[in-house]
Amino acid sequence: MAQPVIVADQLSEKQSEYMQLIAEIMEIRKRGEKPLAYIRTYGCQQNVADSEKIKGMLVKSGFDFVDAPDDADFILFNTCAVREHAEDRVFGNVGALKNLKRKHPQILIALCGCMMEQEHIAKRIYNSFPFVGLVFGTHSLHHFPELMYNSLVNGKRIFERGNDDNKLYEGIPVRRDGVFKGWLPIMYGCNNFCTYCIVPYVRGRERSREKGVILSEAREMIHSGYKDITLLGQNVNSYGKTLSEPVSFASLLSEIDSIEGDYWLRFMTSHPKDCSRELIDTIALGTHISKHLHLPFQSGSDRILKLMNRHYDRKKYMETIEYAKKQIDGVSLTSDIIVGFPGETYEDFKETLSLIREVAFTSLFTFIYSPRVGTPAASMDDPISAEEKGEWFRELLAVQEEIAAKRCSSMVGSTERVLVEEVKEKTGELNARTSGNIIVELTGDKSLTGTFQNVKITQARNWILKGEII
Repeated sequence: MAQPVIVADQLSEKQSEYMQLIAEIMEIRKRGEKPLAYIRTYGCQQNVADSEKIKGMLVKSGFDFVDAPDDADFILFNTCAVREHAEDRVFGNVGALKNLKRKHPQILIALCGCMMEQEHIAKRIYNSFPFVGLVFGTHSLHHFPELMYNSLVNGKRIFERGNDDNKLYEGIPVRRDGVFKGWLPIMYGCNNFCTYCIVPYVRGRERSREKGVILSEAREMIHSGYKDITLLGQNVNSYGKTLSEPVSFASLLSEIDSIEGDYWLRFMTSHPKDCSRELIDTIALGTHISKHLHLPFQSGSDRILKLMNRHYDRKKYMETIEYAKKQIDGVSLTSDIIVGFPGETYEDFKETLSLIREVAFTSLFTFIYSPRVGTPAASMDDPISAEEKGEWFRELLAVQEEIAAKRCSSMVGSTERVLVEEVKEKTGELNARTSGNIIVELTGDKSLTGTFQNVKITQARNWILKGEII
């Protein structure tokens, strides 16, 4: 596998010039005292991390940010292509901007992200939404300032898609959304080509960032006070394979864990076929690593797993799970499941239910299969009706709810260390999270937000715990 070409200083210098030019233009075009941007992000944490880079570039272009589009001079939707529902929401919300653009023609409306890397989507945007002035895909984020500048100066619609698989772009400024929870991408793209998944087509092949760059960014985040850091990649378990000197993900995780500080270290997403015993041992021995393993199994049926091109079977998955339970004290296991994959029968679905019961997951992310144009599964026979899939889905939720309730009940009376994340607006209660990624509701002052607290668990609901600060 070819080593990615890293592009950094020269790119940053060039794009910095465009940021300065944008700032000068926006001094004339702004509607208020300062240029304002509205950014809406759909989809996964990788999209959130991408939006943080876009915000970093906008800050250097003189922008501040608003929570609604009405007052914005620049509006951008960072889109997700994983499920049809997310795409439909984008189309609806973009359409709602038509009147705002008519009222304020100087507003620049832009779309980026995974949806925009699909030709049929880009064509629909071009033909149906003429007020959208800038469209670019995931491979063009590194020169967003240049694209924005050209759009502002020329007044012409710019559509840019393309594949840049062998390049990694460093030196892009970041404006993080959180002050104590943060995302740290360690790699981009995916090589797995699961038959249902559009990600390899819109984000390209795997490219791993250099270990030294990641460690430097991790130190910076920890020293800046970040308490909960999540390492990101489409498949973090295959990190390092494209580097000139290959490094295992377990080794990277261990080195970050050795950085002094008071923080938790998480990661996602983790493919079962690459989840090694070395990684599980690293989690077990870690000082800061969360005792939480998110390991998507998607289906409990070997026949369906083969149709999905997942490269593992039920036996291998369960061996990994059993080893994790043995090595990691109190491990919290979560997973993803697709219900109603093309060709799935009720007998296949029952295999999924039996696996859920066998593992006893803390929680699950469950989805009814959504066909994606351009993936092999989209052309497979799919005879099961949407109504029947809905019944299966509800049956699955009932099983998992029973398991989660039992697990949460077993935690009543225990003492847990939690990170207080936010204040609930309606009740004034605090929302906190355990190392195992379970939400705990607390009573306390909002000044505790962003701090670790020891709590006694006093009550359990189906998915959520209640506790008292000790």
